[in-house]
Amino acid sequence: MNDMTKYLTDMFSLESKTAIVTGAGGHLCSEMSRTLALAGAHVILVDLRLKKIQELAAKLNAEGLDNISLYQCDTSKKSYVDQLYVDINKSNGFCDILLNGAGTNSSTPFFEITESNWDEVYSSQMKSTLFMTQKFAKPMVDNKNGNVINISSASAGPPLSKAFCYSTAKASILSLTQNLAREFARDNVRVNAIRPGFFPTEWNIKNFIDDERKSAILGHTPQERFGNPNELSSALLFLLSNASSFVTGTEVTVDGGFACMTI
Repeated sequence: MNDMTKYLTDMFSLESKTAIVTGAGGHLCSEMSRTLALAGAHVILVDLRLKKIQELAAKLNAEGLDNISLYQCDTSKKSYVDQLYVDINKSNGFCDILLNGAGTNSSTPFFEITESNWDEVYSSQMKSTLFMTQKFAKPMVDNKNGNVINISSASAGPPLSKAFCYSTAKASILSLTQNLAREFARDNVRVNAIRPGFFPTEWNIKNFIDDERKSAILGHTPQERFGNPNELSSALLFLLSNASSFVTGTEVTVDGGFACMTI
């Protein structure tokens, strides 16, 4: 190993780390799970949709990445998270990294939002982040070592149109990220957020992004294109590695310039 390779490995390697990823079967978190595995971490895939993480695990195994475990769980339910903690702790012990990626969206017009619609989106986003962090960050604080990554959004503020529940939940996640970063810093636990711009899924295209909206988004994005999920990898590795040892309470934006665009 030459000096440059050793320097980069020491700086960015996650070897010997154990990482939990919620919403791991999703469009962005599946690629981030792959990034963690490639960086040497043992990755624990968590999702309500068992088939999704089974397919992801098979795909990663086919790439020679066998440092993978998986658990089905609705992380918006505290009792389920409590049991998940018992199961993971029994099999894997201490987890160094928590990536909170679980969550759904909704395009329901404001005056048509029902209580159940609001609760579904807000719980999947905010309650999942809350319950998972309460359970899995406590040992990090006790051990004075750990790293939490939350997923913010271009919708966290100012909010995007047509995403009332989602925007509110993401703004709450950003606030929680900053609150926890302040509280956990003295115990050597860092808490940061990644703020993706537009990385549309098939669902987004169907429910949110018609031709008119696509034109508006790309017209507001200096790079004039959507993002690819693997373009979040460098931000993730930076926030989880020794390279960001003095970074906490921040939101790293990956959006092709969307946030800095005016006219």
